[in-house]
Amino acid sequence: MQPDDLLSALRDRRILAIVRGNDPDAALDAVLALFRAGVDLVEVSLTTTGALAVLERARAVLGPYAALGAGTLLTVADARAAARAGAAFAVTPGLTEAVGEAQSLGMPVLAGAVTPTEVALAWAEGATAIKLFPGSLGGPGYLRALRDPFPDVPFVPVGGVDAEAARGFLAAGALAVGVGGPLVGTAARAGGDVAGLPARIAAFRTLAEEFPCSTS
Repeated sequence: MQPDDLLSALRDRRILAIVRGNDPDAALDAVLALFRAGVDLVEVSLTTTGALAVLERARAVLGPYAALGAGTLLTVADARAAARAGAAFAVTPGLTEAVGEAQSLGMPVLAGAVTPTEVALAWAEGATAIKLFPGSLGGPGYLRALRDPFPDVPFVPVGGVDAEAARGFLAAGALAVGVGGPLVGTAARAGGDVAGLPARIAAFRTLAEEFPCSTS
């Protein structure tokens, strides 16, 4: 995946699904259920038990072109392991050493930042987009303020993003939003509510359609 491919996927889908949990089989089921339901931009957090195996197994099922990424990359070793497991893009919680390493391995990076200084540094480091994390810290108003000095930076708020917050962030100019629990539910943790995914997906899609993306 090239940086422009990730930007296009974020712009078109508006939703990045985030899978994390303590049951590898349930996490894999959640990833595959998301893709089957049409949410084809998915991050598997490395905090998930057996995350690398989940990525490998999902990649084997989904094929080489699926927009499947790895999140919570902290170290050079994390970036290398994620690439070996088949991650197409990388997501970090901050300006970790994984940012540069992931880029060197050919993975576009959604780099975590929250302050103006961090945003400027991450953008200068070549991040494809900025993961505004935690998004719940300042909410849509903070994103709106950040976009004044950084009008050309694509932001993807993550952390505490439920349907109401997603609506606010998209209205404030977010390229997309990253959604974990409010979308995936307990599916990745316990495999208990995969059947409820279609309804939640439909709700978030309807929400995203309220705000056609105008960010280039």
